[in-house]
Amino acid sequence: MALSSLHTTHVAAAPPAVRKIGLRDITEAIHAGIEDFSAKPTHLYFLGVIYPLMTLGAFLMVFNYDLLPLAFPVISGSLLIGPFLTIAMCEISRKREHGEDISHSNAGNFLRNPAAREILILGGVLLALFFFWLTTAATIYDMTFGDFWRIVVPSSAQDLMTQLFSTPRGWALIAIGNAVGLFFAVTALCISVVSFPLLLDRHVGIGTAIMTSVRAVQANPIILALWGFLVALVLLIGAIPFLVGLAVCVPVLGHATWHLYRRLVV
Repeated sequence: MALSSLHTTHVAAAPPAVRKIGLRDITEAIHAGIEDFSAKPTHLYFLGVIYPLMTLGAFLMVFNYDLLPLAFPVISGSLLIGPFLTIAMCEISRKREHGEDISHSNAGNFLRNPAAREILILGGVLLALFFFWLTTAATIYDMTFGDFWRIVVPSSAQDLMTQLFSTPRGWALIAIGNAVGLFFAVTALCISVVSFPLLLDRHVGIGTAIMTSVRAVQANPIILALWGFLVALVLLIGAIPFLVGLAVCVPVLGHATWHLYRRLVV
């Protein structure tokens, strides 16, 4: 009897099923995300993170032109780790869906979730992907803007823009960089589109969460590509007014990610 019970304990559960979704599911997920944000605004938290980082980045760019070529890779690469940065929003949405109290300050504390360790490990995977992207972007810059003896360092931001948009090597950098960046973006989307909320919601391992996320993309390639494009577009619009809009856009997208997961995974 004990042996039978032990055997049952180690039988792997069936992986979560995924379903096909449509454009309406995306619009409904965003609408639900806006409702969650209205119920539990977190804009002050993101303002407290955004502006110190923006100030530090501006300081480094002004006083060290060597870092200028990495400005765009850093900004665009932040999308790779976005799902991990918004995990607290998914936790708030999860609690609100289950009727739990979200009024206290630590409502989004995912570290109390049994899957906190797996979530942190998966976040580390995305962070490693982000730094790999930065290394790759720097290598592409070196290959296109360097020569056999040295790397050409722009004298100013204006000089960098001029070289990018008016020289053959600048056009090559834009073409190659965007193509490689797209590969990284697709990789991050496949790994994380539903994996973080799935870990929050169910007792599954990292491998199951990632494979479920990949299967969700395989079942909905066009719709989830549209979702990824929409996320990038919303963040771009939110960043235009001195990044102020990100304090609203990032939390709303984080909440919407939870609701998108609920429509994708059975």
